[in-house]
Amino acid sequence: MVVAALLVELHIRDSGSLKSKRAVVRHLLDTARRRYAVAAAEVDSQDLWQRAGLGFAAVGADAAHVEAILDRVERFVWSHPEVDVLSCTRHWLELDG
Repeated sequence: MVVAALLVELHIRDSGSLKSKRAVVRHLLDTARRRYAVAAAEVDSQDLWQRAGLGFAAVGADAAHVEAILDRVERFVWSHPEVDVLSCTRHWLELDG
């Protein structure tokens, strides 16, 4: 079993309030969960208007499958014009068993 997490740091340009930021963040998280079957949460910068740290996690039988899922999630986030991606970091865990 392979587990991977993707951390995406975002700048939300047109966000003038936490409420408008939450709408963008909620859309990204809900769509990623539904479309790619990943776990997703806002994990950083919850109290800042124009910044967000989003975490996505995927589990699979092999690394290639998990990597393909996270690649699709990353492309999905990059495709949104209302956000600027500041950084993307992946963390891997392989479990024997």
